Amino acid sequence: MAEEQKYEEIEAPKQIGAPADAEVVLDDGSMSLIAHLTELRSRLIKCLVATALGSCVGYFFIQDIMHYLTLPAGKLYYMQPAEAFFTYLKVACVAGFLLALPIIFWQVWRFFLPALTSRERMVLGIVVPASVVLFFCGLAFSFFLVLPAGIKFFLGFGNAELEALLSVNKYFDFVIMFVLPFGFIFELPLVMTIMGKMGLITSAFLKKYQRIIIFLSFVVGALITPTPDVFTQSMIALPIIVLYEVGYFIVRYILRR
Repeated sequence: MAEEQKYEEIEAPKQIGAPADAEVVLDDGSMSLIAHLTELRSRLIKCLVATALGSCVGYFFIQDIMHYLTLPAGKLYYMQPAEAFFTYLKVACVAGFLLALPIIFWQVWRFFLPALTSRERMVLGIVVPASVVLFFCGLAFSFFLVLPAGIKFFLGFGNAELEALLSVNKYFDFVIMFVLPFGFIFELPLVMTIMGKMGLITSAFLKKYQRIIIFLSFVVGALITPTPDVFTQSMIALPIIVLYEVGYFIVRYILRR
């Protein structure tokens, strides 16, 4: 009886410590769930700090930013006492997010880096900068080419009896809804290239569904535009179609899929 009790006393600590030892073995050098969550929180905090600092920079140059934002529309008005102030804050936050976007992409890339192979790291090292560049190209294309044409079209309905009186808050919401989608739309060739490289799509597949994509482009244009007119929908649908053709060209003639 004494030997059995002694045996249980010896085995008990091993059983208590077994889960911890098993976690180390199963972990196999990788991070635990708590470590992943801790790192995720750290990455999110850095992204928020970068956005906050960018917003401060944006608010410092708010007069210059508002000057360029209002160029397509001219003079704006605010209907409530605090409308201009909160619009300035909104503009500064959006500018801060755009300024912090490279850092945000970098933090996302660094978070997934330990789980990637050397080949995948090399690919993402090219994809991440390319995605940032394409996003800003989409914003520039929309702001300098599409937005002025859209504003001119809408203001063209005015006459002697009907004069446009644009609210600064509503105008800025319109600009955001009009410009930001182009940043994501311009990512389309990159997404198609990645999918083609992975073998998920082929040029024959893209050619087969070309007509459907043209139809869906106008559907997307109707969903994300702030107004229901055909002109605005076409201004978004046509770049989608062109970018789709660019992706098709890359998959067929460069990747030879």
